[in-house]
Formats: sequence, structure tokens, C-alpha cells
Amino acid sequence: MPLQKQIRDLMVPLHEYSTTTLGKTLKEAIPVLRKLYCQIEEGRCTQAGHRNILVLDQSGRLVGILNFRSILAVLIPEVAGSLTERLESLGISIAFAQADYANLDEARASFPARVIRNADTKVEDVMLKIRGTINIDEDLMDALKLMYRNKITVLPVYDREKLVGVLRESDLFLTVAEIINEQ
Repeated sequence: MPLQKQIRDLMVPLHEYSTTTLGKTLKEAIPVLRKLYCQIEEGRCTQAGHRNILVLDQSGRLVGILNFRSILAVLIPEVAGSLTERLESLGISIAFAQADYANLDEARASFPARVIRNADTKVEDVMLKIRGTINIDEDLMDALKLMYRNKITVLPVYDREKLVGVLRESDLFLTVAEIINEQ
């Protein structure tokens, strides 16, 4: 008989997940995410933990998710944003862009320079908006479909109106592996 697990069995309980709040900077949020992600062994970070932190508003309501990709995208607005955002990030007008000026100091800024320059960026400016939630009693297939339709890897789990945990794509994958192993 295949493994019969439910969302409540797979989700990471809220108390095991780190949070940050609106108004915090990346400089404040990144160490929280690093601590959550890293298990330090022999002075090295092993990649064993969560890759996201939950962003809460002043009343403790979930309003977003901060992950590696959203943080790294801040470093490359000329690639990651819309055309207008990319041009604005480089301080270029459309006319200037059409002139194809390729020697921009901003575009050539080094990785460390971009990290330092963006350290004071507010979490709310880079967080991912919540693009789906699921009830703790819903089916795993519903969760999987919701993740793929919305192109997300983390799904907040609610018990009625209360946030109780997070279901991750990796939790679903590990369940697939368990089912295969049972065969």
C-alpha cells in the first residue's frame, strides 16, 4: 500500500521556520536566512536547511517570502527586472539605451560592490508576494498543482485562518522517493 501522507504530515511547522518583518533590510534578513540554511560542520556551511524565510507585517500576518533568488535578483536589476526597471537601475533613459552605450560604470560594478550597495534594500522591496496558500486538510495533489500553476516552491499552510506551517517542493519530492522505496 503506498504511503498515505497528508499536508499536515509533510509541512514544516511554523515554529521551525524563521521569519523577518517588513521594514528590515537585507543586511538584517540575510544572516537569519543563512543560519536557517546552514548547518555548520568543520567551519563550512552544509546545504541542509530551509531556503526561504517568511515575511510578516506588523500584525504578524504573512505578506511575503524571501528566498535566495529574490535576494540575488537585487544584484542584477538590469537582467532580472522589466525593461524599464533595467534601464532605470542603470540610470539610463530610453534614448540613451537606444544609443547602445556599453561602457556604463553601473553595469560593470563588481559582485561585492553590488552586494554592499544593496545591503540596505528593504525586504518588502524584494520579497516574493504570496501566490497561493493551502488548507492543512487539502490533498497533496492540490498542493502540487498549486505550486506548479503558480511557479512556486513554498506553499504557506493554514488551518482555517491561522498560518500553521509551510509545505515545500522538496517535502513533496521526498514523499515521492519514500513511495518509490516502498515498492
